[in-house]
Amino acid sequence: MSLKIRLARRGTKKRPFYQIVVADARAPRDGRFIEKIGTYNPMLGKDQKRYELDVEAAKAWLAKGAQATDRVARFFDAEGLLKRAPRNNPEKAKPGKRAEERAAAKAQKAGESAEA
Repeated sequence: MSLKIRLARRGTKKRPFYQIVVADARAPRDGRFIEKIGTYNPMLGKDQKRYELDVEAAKAWLAKGAQATDRVARFFDAEGLLKRAPRNNPEKAKPGKRAEERAAAKAQKAGESAEA
């Protein structure tokens, strides 16, 4: 049985609240889970602690082979339980074809006006 440590959504419409749970990977997101090990409230401000976590339970489940999802891995990294490598996609920041064409046209126009 493959185990995941992931978020299960609770709360109402437009007011998200999540439980950090250990569940079978085949179980639905908000369905059956094995154990609740914490909570995550994204509605809190940046200066407040948005998540609560039972560190000992998390350590135990990681030792048993449970895999954390990306968001939960961020929490574990902040607590020092797991080292999460930062993702880097330099292609995402590059402008598209049309934006490059507009920038080239603008540069050409600026070059013409500087010559005159």
